Amino acid sequence: MNSVEVFQRDFEKEMATTRKFLSIVPDDKYDWQPHPKSMTVRQLATHIAELPAWVSMALNTDGVDFATMDYKPTPINDTRSLMELFEKSVLEGRENLAKATEAVLDTPWIMRKGEKIYSADPKADMIRISLSQIIHHRAQLGVFLRLLEVPIPGSYGPSADEPF
Repeated sequence: MNSVEVFQRDFEKEMATTRKFLSIVPDDKYDWQPHPKSMTVRQLATHIAELPAWVSMALNTDGVDFATMDYKPTPINDTRSLMELFEKSVLEGRENLAKATEAVLDTPWIMRKGEKIYSADPKADMIRISLSQIIHHRAQLGVFLRLLEVPIPGSYGPSADEPF
Protein backbone atom coordinates (compact mmCIF):
# COMPACT_ATOMS: atom_id res chain seq x y z
CA MET A 1 0.00 0.00 0.00
CA ASN A 2 1.48 3.38 -0.96
CA SER A 3 1.09 6.62 1.02
CA VAL A 4 -1.90 7.84 -0.98
CA GLU A 5 -3.73 4.57 -0.35
CA VAL A 6 -2.96 4.78 3.37
CA PHE A 7 -4.32 8.34 3.48
CA GLN A 8 -7.44 7.24 1.58
CA ARG A 9 -8.07 4.41 4.04
CA ASP A 10 -7.49 6.65 7.07
CA PHE A 11 -9.60 9.43 5.58
CA GLU A 12 -12.60 7.12 5.08
CA LYS A 13 -12.34 5.65 8.58
CA GLU A 14 -12.11 9.07 10.23
CA MET A 15 -14.95 10.49 8.15
CA ALA A 16 -17.25 7.65 9.21
CA THR A 17 -16.51 8.31 12.88
CA THR A 18 -16.76 12.08 12.48
CA ARG A 19 -20.12 11.70 10.71
CA LYS A 20 -21.49 9.91 13.81
CA PHE A 21 -20.44 12.78 16.07
CA LEU A 22 -21.64 15.63 13.89
CA SER A 23 -24.99 13.99 13.21
CA ILE A 24 -25.98 14.10 16.90
CA VAL A 25 -25.32 17.80 17.58
CA PRO A 26 -28.59 19.11 19.06
CA ASP A 27 -30.16 21.90 17.00
CA ASP A 28 -30.89 23.93 20.13
CA LYS A 29 -27.28 23.93 21.42
CA TYR A 30 -25.35 25.69 18.65
CA ASP A 31 -24.69 28.78 20.78
CA TRP A 32 -23.61 26.82 23.86
CA GLN A 33 -20.00 26.86 25.02
CA PRO A 34 -18.50 25.21 28.09
CA HIS A 35 -16.16 28.08 28.93
CA PRO A 36 -15.68 31.67 27.71
CA LYS A 37 -12.33 30.70 26.14
CA SER A 38 -13.90 27.73 24.32
CA MET A 39 -15.54 27.80 20.92
CA THR A 40 -19.31 27.56 20.73
CA VAL A 41 -20.78 24.29 19.50
CA ARG A 42 -21.49 26.10 16.20
CA GLN A 43 -17.88 27.25 15.77
CA LEU A 44 -16.44 23.86 16.69
CA ALA A 45 -18.86 21.78 14.63
CA THR A 46 -18.48 24.06 11.60
CA HIS A 47 -14.70 23.84 11.85
CA ILE A 48 -14.86 20.04 12.00
CA ALA A 49 -17.24 19.95 9.02
CA GLU A 50 -14.87 22.09 6.94
CA LEU A 51 -11.67 20.23 7.84
CA PRO A 52 -11.96 17.37 5.29
CA ALA A 53 -11.54 19.99 2.55
CA TRP A 54 -8.12 20.85 4.02
CA VAL A 55 -6.87 17.74 2.24
CA SER A 56 -7.71 19.50 -1.03
CA MET A 57 -6.04 22.69 0.13
CA ALA A 58 -2.89 20.75 0.99
CA LEU A 59 -2.81 19.01 -2.37
CA ASN A 60 -3.79 21.95 -4.60
CA THR A 61 -1.90 24.87 -3.09
CA ASP A 62 1.66 25.59 -2.02
CA GLY A 63 0.53 26.81 1.38
CA VAL A 64 -1.57 29.30 3.26
CA ASP A 65 -0.81 32.82 4.44
CA PHE A 66 -3.05 33.83 7.32
CA ALA A 67 -2.08 37.47 6.76
CA THR A 68 -3.81 37.53 3.37
CA MET A 69 -6.42 34.83 3.86
CA ASP A 70 -10.05 35.96 3.86
CA TYR A 71 -11.60 33.06 5.74
CA LYS A 72 -15.24 33.23 6.70
CA PRO A 73 -16.79 30.11 8.23
CA THR A 74 -19.87 28.73 6.53
CA PRO A 75 -22.98 29.88 8.42
CA ILE A 76 -24.54 26.88 10.16
CA ASN A 77 -27.68 26.96 12.31
CA ASP A 78 -28.81 23.34 12.42
CA THR A 79 -27.53 19.82 12.11
CA ARG A 80 -29.04 19.28 8.65
CA SER A 81 -26.94 22.20 7.31
CA LEU A 82 -23.93 20.97 9.27
CA MET A 83 -24.17 17.54 7.68
CA GLU A 84 -24.57 19.02 4.20
CA LEU A 85 -21.39 21.06 4.71
CA PHE A 86 -19.56 18.04 6.07
CA GLU A 87 -20.57 15.78 3.17
CA LYS A 88 -19.53 18.46 0.67
CA SER A 89 -16.13 18.76 2.39
CA VAL A 90 -15.72 14.98 2.51
CA LEU A 91 -16.50 14.67 -1.19
CA GLU A 92 -13.99 17.40 -2.04
CA GLY A 93 -11.27 15.83 0.12
CA ARG A 94 -11.98 12.34 -1.20
CA GLU A 95 -11.93 13.41 -4.87
CA ASN A 96 -8.68 15.32 -4.52
CA LEU A 97 -7.02 12.56 -2.55
CA ALA A 98 -7.98 10.09 -5.30
CA LYS A 99 -6.02 12.22 -7.79
CA ALA A 100 -2.94 12.56 -5.55
CA THR A 101 0.42 11.06 -6.43
CA GLU A 102 3.38 10.08 -4.31
CA ALA A 103 5.41 12.84 -6.01
CA VAL A 104 2.87 15.51 -5.03
CA LEU A 105 2.93 14.32 -1.41
CA ASP A 106 6.64 15.10 -1.24
CA THR A 107 6.35 18.72 -2.43
CA PRO A 108 6.59 21.48 0.18
CA TRP A 109 3.59 23.17 1.74
CA ILE A 110 4.12 26.34 3.82
CA MET A 111 1.91 27.68 6.61
CA ARG A 112 2.68 31.30 7.40
CA LYS A 113 1.43 34.64 8.59
CA GLY A 114 3.25 37.15 6.44
CA GLU A 115 6.96 36.64 6.95
CA LYS A 116 6.49 34.38 9.99
CA ILE A 117 6.63 30.74 8.89
CA TYR A 118 4.87 28.25 11.15
CA SER A 119 5.70 25.18 9.10
CA ALA A 120 7.35 24.23 5.84
CA ASP A 121 6.77 20.53 5.44
CA PRO A 122 5.79 18.10 2.69
CA LYS A 123 2.15 18.08 1.61
CA ALA A 124 1.88 14.58 3.09
CA ASP A 125 2.48 16.13 6.52
CA MET A 126 -0.31 18.64 5.97
CA ILE A 127 -2.70 15.86 5.06
CA ARG A 128 -1.73 14.04 8.27
CA ILE A 129 -2.20 17.28 10.23
CA SER A 130 -5.63 17.73 8.63
CA LEU A 131 -6.72 14.27 9.75
CA SER A 132 -5.21 14.88 13.19
CA GLN A 133 -7.12 18.15 13.49
CA ILE A 134 -10.37 16.36 12.68
CA ILE A 135 -9.64 13.76 15.38
CA HIS A 136 -8.58 16.43 17.90
CA HIS A 137 -11.62 18.64 17.39
CA ARG A 138 -13.97 15.66 17.23
CA ALA A 139 -12.73 14.70 20.70
CA GLN A 140 -13.45 18.24 21.88
CA LEU A 141 -16.95 17.95 20.44
CA GLY A 142 -17.35 14.68 22.32
CA VAL A 143 -16.61 16.49 25.58
CA PHE A 144 -19.07 19.26 24.68
CA LEU A 145 -21.76 16.67 23.89
CA ARG A 146 -21.04 14.76 27.11
CA LEU A 147 -21.50 17.99 29.09
CA LEU A 148 -24.81 18.48 27.26
CA GLU A 149 -25.89 14.96 28.31
CA VAL A 150 -25.85 13.68 24.71
CA PRO A 151 -24.83 9.99 24.52
CA ILE A 152 -21.46 9.70 22.79
CA PRO A 153 -20.79 7.25 19.96
CA GLY A 154 -17.64 5.18 19.99
CA SER A 155 -14.59 6.28 18.02
CA TYR A 156 -12.18 3.35 18.04
CA GLY A 157 -14.40 0.96 19.91
CA PRO A 158 -17.48 1.40 22.08
CA SER A 159 -17.99 4.44 24.28
CA ALA A 160 -19.29 4.44 27.84
CA ASP A 161 -22.73 5.00 26.28
CA GLU A 162 -22.57 1.90 24.09
CA PRO A 163 -22.66 -1.73 25.16
CA PHE A 164 -19.36 -3.54 24.96
